Amino acid sequence: METKKRPSNYELQVEEWQRRFLRMDIAELCRRLPEIAIENGDLKITHFGRRCAVSLKTGMIRDLDEPTAALSIGEIFNIFTLFAYAKPDASLSGEWVAFADLKDAAVFGPAFKKGNLEPFARMFSGRPEALARGCEAMGGVRLNVGDVGYELKAFECIPMRVIFWDADDEFEAQANILFDRSATDFIHVESTVTIADVGVMRIAQAAGIEPKTGYDMQ
Repeated sequence: METKKRPSNYELQVEEWQRRFLRMDIAELCRRLPEIAIENGDLKITHFGRRCAVSLKTGMIRDLDEPTAALSIGEIFNIFTLFAYAKPDASLSGEWVAFADLKDAAVFGPAFKKGNLEPFARMFSGRPEALARGCEAMGGVRLNVGDVGYELKAFECIPMRVIFWDADDEFEAQANILFDRSATDFIHVESTVTIADVGVMRIAQAAGIEPKTGYDMQ
């Protein structure tokens, strides 16, 4: 007799988020997040350049550009937590800060450095051209900072900056990821970690190299 595979914790969490989404006031959600569009029974939003559709009937999320491609758990969580936590009066501040300086993020700072920044730096050590190529492919805007610096849009309301300094004779490669201080007005502070992870993963994929981040969000 074949044993039915039990869903993973991630799968159970996704199902719970889908149920929460179906109970949301969509008109109110669209007021909080003007970047959302509704078309043909779907709510549409772009995450790191990937156009996604959330079914208003089932809560399922699919990739509009590559219909056969599966979104990562991280991407799915980012979209749902954006919907759940964006405040009605949230707006960009124009002030860029390191992750640890976001509201309530300091306690997660050491883990963010170890799980996000250090893997990011190691992945592109000796390959600054690959980092630039990946950011360009994702529509990033070049910044005059570090050896490589780009501004990307996780969501229209949550821009993210990646800054990279390549290794030299004295120092190992280093990296930093900055957010607009308002990021935690749009999404849960822990989700900014997942946003950074997904962003670096997507940059690596766009650059044609194997993603190696601190968290397995596939």
